[in-house]
Amino acid sequence: MRDWSPGKRNQDRDRVRKRREYARAGIPVYVIIDDFDSHGTVTVLTEPEPEPDKADWVGVHRVPYGTEITIPEGPAKGFVIGETITGPKRG
Repeated sequence: MRDWSPGKRNQDRDRVRKRREYARAGIPVYVIIDDFDSHGTVTVLTEPEPEPDKADWVGVHRVPYGTEITIPEGPAKGFVIGETITGPKRG
């Protein structure tokens, strides 16, 4: 486990700004593996809103570390993110 924080600026960039910009650009899938969200989470965002001004995602799937989640579409379709990548569920 890391003992440093990425800082609020970096967290905002990944969790807010990139999330909006990728949705606005029509990127089909955005995956966030986040050591600093609760006890570690994997968030898979799919189906960007068809209206660019909404800049958000229809499909939001968030699981704790240690729980398997499968990329549902795009070039990595079928790829499983689980304990081998994130480590076990944290306390």
